[in-house]
Amino acid sequence: MDIARPSNARKKRIRQIVYGGVSLLVIALVTVGLSRLKPAAPTVERAVVWPDSVKRGPMVRQVRGLGTLTPEDIRWIPATTQARVEKIVLRPGTPVKHDAVILELSNPQLDQQLQDAQLKLQSTEAALANIKVQLSNDLLAQKAAGAGIEADYNKAKMQAQMNEELAKDQLVSALVLKQSQVDAEQLGVRNQIAKEQLASKAESTRAQIAVAQSAVDQAKAVVALAQRQHDELKVRAGIDGMLQLVPVEEGQQVAPGTNLARVANPTRLKAEIKIAETQAKDIQLGQKAEVDTRNGVVDGRVARIDPSVINGTRTVDVTLIGGLPKGAVPDLSVDGTIELERLNDVLYMGRPAFGQEQSVVGLFKIGSDGVNAERVQVKLGKSSVNTVEVLSGLKVGDQVILSDMSAYDAYDRIRLK
Repeated sequence: MDIARPSNARKKRIRQIVYGGVSLLVIALVTVGLSRLKPAAPTVERAVVWPDSVKRGPMVRQVRGLGTLTPEDIRWIPATTQARVEKIVLRPGTPVKHDAVILELSNPQLDQQLQDAQLKLQSTEAALANIKVQLSNDLLAQKAAGAGIEADYNKAKMQAQMNEELAKDQLVSALVLKQSQVDAEQLGVRNQIAKEQLASKAESTRAQIAVAQSAVDQAKAVVALAQRQHDELKVRAGIDGMLQLVPVEEGQQVAPGTNLARVANPTRLKAEIKIAETQAKDIQLGQKAEVDTRNGVVDGRVARIDPSVINGTRTVDVTLIGGLPKGAVPDLSVDGTIELERLNDVLYMGRPAFGQEQSVVGLFKIGSDGVNAERVQVKLGKSSVNTVEVLSGLKVGDQVILSDMSAYDAYDRIRLK
């Protein structure tokens, strides 16, 4: 006979429920654990990154820019009159003295003006000589007339004195005495008038000669001007130096003011450095500078700062100190470095690819294992050409990656291999 076994269905269901609950709990815990895991760090080739260590000590702030050498003494020679270029005597690159003839110009009108001015000068000089002779003769005649009157006056005075003596002895009548005294007085008045006329004549003579002389001086000035303009048809250097430019051709007509040549002193050069406007705010006159001519480095001083900004840069003139290296010529491309200040005992590192001074940037700091690098926020201070001050976020000895890591902006960790 069959014996009924007790049913295990209920136990099985309980066991299945327990196993299912445990499975669900394990799955939930694994899901939560995986969600909390950091994403896998990307791998970066060590050779393509630029690491640097954070240091403490003095830091020299500098700014750098490109520029050219330019002469300090430059002379542009303009045309003073309308003329035609007849001959180019010297070509650019020729050493010249101050009296060297560079160009020969021609202007027939100037030749005629010079001749007319010379003839007019001769005419005014002849007129001056003629009026001097005439006035001299007139003055001599006036002097002669005055001398005659003075002689008559002296005779009349003597006659009056003699009659006075004779009248005392009653040898002449009172009427004769009176008559001689009247004659003496009359001639005295005429003598005084003659002297005044002579003085006036002499003053008039000087005035007329001065008028004629002024005409001569004016004619001489016209001749000098015409002669100078005529002489300037031979264009001269004006200073000792190097002929740099002759921007005209033979046969060309030039107007007054047209630049005909440029001469510069090649032994006195300065550097015109273009500095980015964001870096030029701390530049001051007199600051030290170095100019790299690619054939030697020359010390210098900041002599001028252009107040205007052109194409995002300001021009800084640097006066060179000491001898120039070989090959230093005008218009040579150079690199200029200007020392702004020296910071003592600061935390600094190499300048990162991105990040301006007085800003906060994210940089990858390499861990002690030399493999893993983690992003940290670094506050930057004052910057230089190759270095920047670290205000916070790093300490001495930390290694950071300075190269462009923008491709890994989505990651906070990387691995170096």
